[in-house]
Amino acid sequence: MSNPQSPDLIEKREEEHAVEEAAHLSPRLMFEAIRRSGEEELERPMRALWYSGIAAGILISFSVLGEAVLRAYLPDADWRYIVENAGYTFGFLLVILGRMQLFTENTITTVVPVMIHPTRSAFGRTARLWGIVLIANVIGAFAVAAFFAYGPVLADDVRSAFTDLSYHATGMPAMEGFLRGIPAGVLIAALVWMLPGSEHNQVAIIVLFTWLIALGDFTHIVAGSVEMAFLAVQGLISAPQALFGFFLPVLLGNVVGGTVIFTVLAWAQIKPEVED
Repeated sequence: MSNPQSPDLIEKREEEHAVEEAAHLSPRLMFEAIRRSGEEELERPMRALWYSGIAAGILISFSVLGEAVLRAYLPDADWRYIVENAGYTFGFLLVILGRMQLFTENTITTVVPVMIHPTRSAFGRTARLWGIVLIANVIGAFAVAAFFAYGPVLADDVRSAFTDLSYHATGMPAMEGFLRGIPAGVLIAALVWMLPGSEHNQVAIIVLFTWLIALGDFTHIVAGSVEMAFLAVQGLISAPQALFGFFLPVLLGNVVGGTVIFTVLAWAQIKPEVED
């Protein structure tokens, strides 16, 4: 017959459990969770990345569509801008909770393994994944944009709002698009950073961070590619404007915000712990 546990032993185990719970939220372990996720993504077959990226490009269109629907049917009041931008969260919820491959998430997830082991092979694997996912996202964006542009699926008011949003997203000067892409990149990277420690609050975090991107009128390369493609397939934007006025500046801004700023700073804060 076993002896009952002593009060000291029970107390010790309770303390260890409390420490483990607290440590779960430490920056080092959050970084490790993202590193493991990044390693898994880097090991996935090219075909899986390709189809997941196309799906993400299609599903992110619901961010633009959600915003367009709310703009079309809300009254023209001072508060409309705040509420209509809540629609921007729809596509991100679908993509992130559905575990689809979105390029801007990879500006932190697949870069973390490179930070720890900066080898030529690691850089090559990350560049391969970035290229596949970005191209797949854009293909998905063009496919769904063509569907919205030529399929009888959008009401006239929604189509008008969709067009206005698209002109606004692609019409700003290249430097402004680049600069507005930096906060968006930071916010997406911060969102990814927070998810491992927020198992029961993921929906709220995704909604708040992506809503802020829309409210701040920041630029996102994949959601914006849907808007760019919507105009491009109808011949409403020239190829040079689409590529050099929107796509490349916003892409660079998102990478600077997500990788150069957020991921590097996140690595800097936990590097001494990892080295020790």
